[in-house]
Amino acid sequence: MQAIILDTETHTLNGLPIEIAYAPIKIESGKLSLDKSQIFDQLYQVNQPISYAAMAVHHILESDLVDQPNYREFQLPEQTRYIIGHNVDYDVAAIARCGVDTSKLKPICTLALARHVWEDAEAHNISALIYLISKGSDKAREMLKGAHRADADIILTANILMHIIHRLNIQDIEQLYIASEEARIPKSITFGKHKGTAIQDLPTDYIQWLLRQDDLDLYLRKALETQLVK
Repeated sequence: MQAIILDTETHTLNGLPIEIAYAPIKIESGKLSLDKSQIFDQLYQVNQPISYAAMAVHHILESDLVDQPNYREFQLPEQTRYIIGHNVDYDVAAIARCGVDTSKLKPICTLALARHVWEDAEAHNISALIYLISKGSDKAREMLKGAHRADADIILTANILMHIIHRLNIQDIEQLYIASEEARIPKSITFGKHKGTAIQDLPTDYIQWLLRQDDLDLYLRKALETQLVK
């Protein structure tokens, strides 16, 4: 089973991928390894204009996509089982729009894990975390000069992941997946009239109402169901 760190850049928010990068990784006896020579990075045409808001983030221009393959040509490497990303659901959804079958993948979210490990951090985006773990060093600033391009974000995510693995004493990829699943279960509600309220303090009738909603987030559903059976 192969594990990869994946990052995508899209033509607009929740849009089609115009850049996809990934790198195979291994976790053995608590040590993360990534071979930079194995990084895949490809630009894609999507036959739709890039929004200026998206352009301001990744700085990919229309001219960069001339003569690039169509995004539907993207394929995951064979036997990919685990996909690691910062807000990984965004990237999994992006490659699903390429026609990739994502139903059997095990996504691992470094954003959720970072929120668990550095609970009191001011921010949990990639750049803030790199400065946090390096204590605001010059090296961090150099590392971040290429941030928000998919290939650079792969390396930055791997750096954050290395620290997460150490802090949580993770020994292998399946243990990391389990830790991610646990970290993704919310402790408080983030919307509605009870926004900011701890799950354990929500009124029972409100929990029951939420559970009847078909579009309820999977991890919020788990938290609410656990609370109901207590």
